[in-house]
Amino acid sequence: MGSKRGPQDRRISEGGGSRRTGIIIGAIAAVFLVGFGALVFFDSRQRSAGGAPGDVESFNVGPAGQHTEANVDYDQTPPAGGEHNPVWQNQGFYTEPIRDETAVHTLEHGGVWITYQPDLPQAQKDQIRELVDGQTCMLASPFPDLSSPVVASAWGKQLTLESADSPELERFVQAFRQGPQTPEPGATCTGGVGAPA
Repeated sequence: MGSKRGPQDRRISEGGGSRRTGIIIGAIAAVFLVGFGALVFFDSRQRSAGGAPGDVESFNVGPAGQHTEANVDYDQTPPAGGEHNPVWQNQGFYTEPIRDETAVHTLEHGGVWITYQPDLPQAQKDQIRELVDGQTCMLASPFPDLSSPVVASAWGKQLTLESADSPELERFVQAFRQGPQTPEPGATCTGGVGAPA
């Protein structure tokens, strides 16, 4: 004759099930918390690694929106802001020098202008082209008599580099392309002058 389970047996059985459910929920919550903590940790490390390079120079380039048809004698070479042509330079990679005044207008729109010595090795020019081609508000051109092999400029910001393969170049782009220093956020970097090569 089979044994009957009394109310106390059912309570013990149900209590064991509740404990198992609690343990499973606790384990899932612990895994979630550990995973979330790791995500926050790695994201903060990535953000700090992806911040602006430490050697960026800042310049007071005056108020935005000052247009002139004339040639401008800029305080920086290449310029990082100031008076500029009413028309901006189209984004893209150029193999010939472009006009400072139109490039500065692109900086006002949030562009980053990478200038390079005309005799920079082709492999480095290709790296710059890869960084610029197809990207919004990215501009690159040779710059005669440039004091460093590569110079990256944004509105009021500039970084000199010994090589195009420096990780600092990409960090500069990430920090300042359409960054917080942009006088005219949301303005276009197309529909101006110039035909990239």
